[in-house]
Amino acid sequence: MSAIIDLQNVTVSRQEHELLREVTLSLEAGDFAYLTGPVGSGKSSLLELLYGELAPKGGVAKVLDYNLHRMSVRQRQALRRSLGIVFQSQAQLLYNYTVQGNLDFVLRAVGVKKREQRAIRIEEALKQVGMEGKHYKYPHELSGGEAERICIARALVVRPRLILLDEPTTGLDSETSLLIGQLIQSLAKEGVAVLMS
Repeated sequence: MSAIIDLQNVTVSRQEHELLREVTLSLEAGDFAYLTGPVGSGKSSLLELLYGELAPKGGVAKVLDYNLHRMSVRQRQALRRSLGIVFQSQAQLLYNYTVQGNLDFVLRAVGVKKREQRAIRIEEALKQVGMEGKHYKYPHELSGGEAERICIARALVVRPRLILLDEPTTGLDSETSLLIGQLIQSLAKEGVAVLMS
């Protein structure tokens, strides 16, 4: 079975600025890896490369068997639909939708047509993040930690093989950060590849 992430000697640039040089990274199912470094060191840029926002230069660059060097718009969209992505900001939640509506929106966007299937997946994802019974709440009614768990549930609901998390505990207290970290670690134990900055 091929690696979930396979980068070999890849350079990442934004316009004329070289952000990362000769990156090599391999992640298999169930691997849990951290990206660390100071602000501006390229952590978010590497994640952007992995979900097809930035183009690689040189080397080998594959994610979920998609060749990042030769991606059509359709392939990029397909790659993103098969990933779980949690961004730095909780602004990824749709504030005029309930928790249920947010998760349902994602499932409809990735093509899950049957309402019953969507309801089952939503219930599973909320249970995984310890938010069962909160489906009726709106984002503004959630604490920071609860909102972050819903962002993770949005990533989980598509049943991804790879989850990318861009500083998911920024702005949270230490206790909530620990709980989020334990939750993310449990995902890797279930066979999901996890890369967290």
